[in-house]
Amino acid sequence: MEIGHNSGDHRIVARLQGVMVDLFPGSTRRVEMSARTVAEMIDELDRRWPGMGDRIRDTRPAIRKHMNVFVEGERAKLDTAIPRGAEVFIITAISGG
Repeated sequence: MEIGHNSGDHRIVARLQGVMVDLFPGSTRRVEMSARTVAEMIDELDRRWPGMGDRIRDTRPAIRKHMNVFVEGERAKLDTAIPRGAEVFIITAISGG
C-alpha cells in the first residue's frame, strides 16, 4: 500500500465510480491513502493517476459542477476535513432533461 507523501498516517479510503476507473487505467474503485482534506486527497489521486485531479476540480479551484464529493455522507468542498478512517465517495453527477 502506498502512503501519501504529506499527511503522515491519517489513513482514509477514496471510493471512485467505475467511470473514473475506466478513464484512468491502473486505478481502482477503492483507494487507500493518507489525506487530511479533500484537496489533499485529490492531489494524491492526481499524483498516482495524472489528470484525475483535473477531472474532479476546476481552475478556481473548486470541485467541478458535474462532480460530487461526499465525506461521511455529507457533500464536501476542497477545504473539507476528512476524519481519520473515513470513506470519501467521488461521484459523477447525473443530469438529464
